[in-house]
Amino acid sequence: MKLSGLNTLITGGSQGLGRHLVEAFLAEGANVVFCARTAADVAQTQIELNSQLQPGQQLIGQTCDIADPASVAALFARTAHLGRLHAVVNNAGIYGPIGPTEDLTLAEWTQAWQVNVTGTLLVCQHAIRAMKTHGGGKIINISGGGATNPMPRFAAYAATKAAVVRLTETLAEEYRANHIDVNAIAPGALRTRLTAQVLAAGPELAGADFFAKNKKWSDEGAADPKLAAALGVFLASSASDGITGKLISAQWDPWKEPAKFRTLATGDVYTLRRIVPEDRVKNFPT
Repeated sequence: MKLSGLNTLITGGSQGLGRHLVEAFLAEGANVVFCARTAADVAQTQIELNSQLQPGQQLIGQTCDIADPASVAALFARTAHLGRLHAVVNNAGIYGPIGPTEDLTLAEWTQAWQVNVTGTLLVCQHAIRAMKTHGGGKIINISGGGATNPMPRFAAYAATKAAVVRLTETLAEEYRANHIDVNAIAPGALRTRLTAQVLAAGPELAGADFFAKNKKWSDEGAADPKLAAALGVFLASSASDGITGKLISAQWDPWKEPAKFRTLATGDVYTLRRIVPEDRVKNFPT
């Protein structure tokens, strides 16, 4: 098994992609601490997944608001009972306000940043401190469509997800010498509670085109979340050692072929960067 005996932490692990990540990590032999904001969700997930545990394997659920420093500190204190922390997945996140940017409130904007960016930062800070003590580890941040594409009427979500990717790249460089690999996953369009939120908002707020896409994903299915969960397993495993600072598409990038992917994932490929004319085979006169 790819993660046998590794101690891992997954935020937002009670539903959607987070639940798939927890199940995938357990299936590969990891001990898993997961968190969610609601105690009932944590308890239900714990009950449902206990039957999947192998002898000696541990699954620990904890309520946590990742935007609250004290709550995150308590989460890591609980995680420390497992011993060395090998991998962390920052999955918890929200869409934030949906609608014309001119109409969003400062409170809505701030909440999105507190959860998606500040929450990710807090978890990364605790993870880095723990991993530096033991010579390294893996941090995996879940990105989204907003990181690389404009998302009209979802300004807070798009801006925060782009920030998460740049944070990922920055931490990767800062802690490369500590052997802490930090990467981001673009899971693709998933049919999750976020899809339901778009449908509930309606085309007037979400925009007709994006509403139609989400309706199609809801009715016909979208990207398989198990694909992103499998990518999470790869990035948490020793097979990805040294790959760091990358935004990796679960659907489109060749991560299933580690040797090929390692060759491709050099330099500024799979990163946020400014495109210059030469990248488009254009030589503009100076």
